[in-house]
Amino acid sequence: MFFTRKPILAVKSGRSAEGARAATSHTGALAGSDAAYDAIFKQAGILRVEGINELFHYALALSWQPIPKGNRIAIITNAGGPGIMATDAAIRHGLKLADFSDDTLESLKRHLPPMASIKNPVDVIGDAPPERYESAISDILKDDGVDGAIVILTPQAMSNILETAQIVPRVSKGIDKPVLTSFMGLLDVTEGTRYLESQGIPNYTFPEASARSMAAMVQFSEILKLKENGNCKIHRLPADAKKAALYIQKKLKNKDSYYMPENEMSDLLSCYGFPLLKSQMVTDASEIAAVADITGLPVVMKIISKDIVHKSDAGGVRLNIKTVDQANQAFVEILENAKKYNPGARIDGVLIEKMAKPGVEVILGATRDPLFGPMCMFGLGGIFVESLKDVTFRLAPMWELSVEKMIQSIKAYTVLKGVRGNPPSDIDAIKDCIMRLSQMVSTHPEISELDINPLIVYPEGEGCMVADGRILLKRTAQEKKKMEQQNDDAN
Repeated sequence: MFFTRKPILAVKSGRSAEGARAATSHTGALAGSDAAYDAIFKQAGILRVEGINELFHYALALSWQPIPKGNRIAIITNAGGPGIMATDAAIRHGLKLADFSDDTLESLKRHLPPMASIKNPVDVIGDAPPERYESAISDILKDDGVDGAIVILTPQAMSNILETAQIVPRVSKGIDKPVLTSFMGLLDVTEGTRYLESQGIPNYTFPEASARSMAAMVQFSEILKLKENGNCKIHRLPADAKKAALYIQKKLKNKDSYYMPENEMSDLLSCYGFPLLKSQMVTDASEIAAVADITGLPVVMKIISKDIVHKSDAGGVRLNIKTVDQANQAFVEILENAKKYNPGARIDGVLIEKMAKPGVEVILGATRDPLFGPMCMFGLGGIFVESLKDVTFRLAPMWELSVEKMIQSIKAYTVLKGVRGNPPSDIDAIKDCIMRLSQMVSTHPEISELDINPLIVYPEGEGCMVADGRILLKRTAQEKKKMEQQNDDAN
């Protein structure tokens, strides 16, 4: 992917997830038909807009005003309500109200009446003459802690619309900070808004639109910073791709698709260096003691069946088994539950796996878009992943920069950074696993859907562990055609 220094806006209609209904994995169910476009736009630095109004609103701001250096904005208004509306919209879209310096506060106090609010948002009071706006805008734009300003005017009996409009470009001239306005109303403010626009100052009928447009400018500013400072390279990690390819072909022999249970998935993941727990499948209770010696106790036990995808739903998982006797009992219960859940299920055995120590649970996934190819997913993991939907997608292969932004973009990122006395999680270990996943699904087009859920992440410097997962393999269209040709030749 690439970044351009020119802003690109895109309107893409259709956000339906109907195409995901038949998916077998969490990743497939979450990757609606729109996820690939979102991933492309994010990776290419394209700003996605919700409709035609936003398209023109953002285009005006980005083409007429300088790009902000940061997200600290000031709001100047002559009415409290619109100022609060702009504030709410600004915070909602990732902006921050600037904290004024002591010098700025002192100057505002001198220039504004006692009833005015000198804290951000600044309320110059409804009777504000043009000179009061001029002092407030001038003081605020000079503050080094302010990256941009939104000027709001509600027309009142004493308002001089045109003169106030003339102040804005005059005061902001020569200051490399964006200024957007919201002169509210239609006919009442027409003369002023025409002047503003003639001077390259975008005006928005409502303050929320000005805040959203400022947020879009900040977003583009961050894209430019990423281009300048980010790691925009695709790194190839050590992997045994040849062994993995042979393993995949073996599983797909004489089949168009193949569901790979966890024990087989581990064999594939090991080719790409994923951190795996010690595990082994048993088919009879007599094997349990020997396997427990290999894995160590405590262990987790899980049903292995190609006909039971969600093991917990079938009562096919037992946790924290501390003795061999408990393991023997769990073995019987798991098989009984599986048969009740799906009497016709083909059961391969029960996986005995070293019990992972507690940590933060995240999910890694992959799916294959019919147009754009492999996509990787990252988000909050565990059994509630489809309910909470705190996930994000990127197209593979990925830059290291894309992986970093992917991790930072989920709501649960604050959890990974450490909250309520918990230590920060090992984000570098997550990044390493996502890059391995990106490399693997880019190399092997037969991987149709993949879940690693959960990936248990430990405190910073302590790594992470794959605790569960599944893979759906599908023969590629090219391979299917090749097989059909071979069959025709044989006949």
